[in-house]
Amino acid sequence: MAIVLPDLPYAYDALEPYIDEETMHLHHDKHHNTYVTNVNAALAKHPEIGEDSKHPEIGEDLESLLADVNAIPADIRQAVINNGGGHLNHALFWELMTPEKTTPSAELAADIDATFGSFDDFKAAFAAAATTRFGSGWAWLVVNKEGKLEVLSTANQDTPISEGKTPILGLDVWEHAYYVKYRNVRPDYIKAFFSVINWNKVNELYAAAK
Repeated sequence: MAIVLPDLPYAYDALEPYIDEETMHLHHDKHHNTYVTNVNAALAKHPEIGEDSKHPEIGEDLESLLADVNAIPADIRQAVINNGGGHLNHALFWELMTPEKTTPSAELAADIDATFGSFDDFKAAFAAAATTRFGSGWAWLVVNKEGKLEVLSTANQDTPISEGKTPILGLDVWEHAYYVKYRNVRPDYIKAFFSVINWNKVNELYAAAK
């Protein structure tokens, strides 16, 4: 199973002034590409992964691998968690942003209100998860195992998929995602993210998860 770096779904400068072009080049072309290179190197050590013969329980794609990390061979497990998670998280992240103006669907908006109290309360909860994540990691809006919305954060490149939860919105809060433009002021980057969220993609993921 070979992992491929996806193209951005928009131009590198499309998210200006919120996400700058230089950051997009570095983030996509360098950081994301490194995760792809490293997960492919790890998976190359176990060519049986994805085949029907020796380890059918492992699954045929990266998402299924990370949904059951204990099934990953021990010698590559952490490399797949780190780099496979890095790839999945970033591949989703690019699709969760757009230069177009979009809005939550009526169904998602109603669920957000019911779960968090209001959209502003959701934004505050999401921003808090992103701001208080110590060091590197992600903030997420997920659909949990009970089919309920939940805001959480994960460390490093860990994915909510490994917790049995479906991510529908995620924000990268590694410094490489914002330091060029925002320096050490992570809250300004978090605020800017809400101006480029691709709610059409979030709506799609929400409908599929529900």
